[in-house]
Amino acid sequence: MKLYSLSVLYKGESKAVLLKAAYDVSSFSFFQRSSVQEFMTFTSQLIVERSAKGSRASVKEQEYLCHVYVRNDSLAGVVIADSEYPSRVAFTLLEKVLDEFSKQVDRIDWPVGSPATIHYTALDDHLSKYQNPREADPVSKVQAELDETKIILHNTMESLLERGEKLDDLVSKSEVLGTQSKAFYKTARKQNSCCGIM
Repeated sequence: MKLYSLSVLYKGESKAVLLKAAYDVSSFSFFQRSSVQEFMTFTSQLIVERSAKGSRASVKEQEYLCHVYVRNDSLAGVVIADSEYPSRVAFTLLEKVLDEFSKQVDRIDWPVGSPATIHYTALDDHLSKYQNPREADPVSKVQAELDETKIILHNTMESLLERGEKLDDLVSKSEVLGTQSKAFYKTARKQNSCCGIM
């Protein structure tokens, strides 16, 4: 999972104006970096121009995903990431950045601003912090921990069955299960046997 670009733009009547951007092009060849950065800027502007005010969208281009959020006040943000990066985290980042930006930069400067004239320095920090979505986003961190717990539980059940005990034998020997429960298990087992190999 990787973030390549984080941009703040203003959606004008005819074109989008880049206000501030941060890039991480370290994974590209040294000689390609400036071209890749220019292409990311171009793509960000194009996506904002084609998006309606008050909309969020994710646009796939080869193995990259461009997440765009255009607010009703014409302030827009674009994240360019690989296709594995979670969309929810990207939109959380965009919302956070646009809220901060609108509080720190006067609205009068948005239509005429440029990266040289806009004084907002937090983009690089956000770009590096959100490289690992699990660390930056608490919900993603909890989801990752839940996924790990599920894996541990599945491994535990498999290890029980690897000891030579079959679940069928355990069910038939069980004194806790009633006759109906055992019949239900056997019927379910027969139904599922056509679809999967156990």
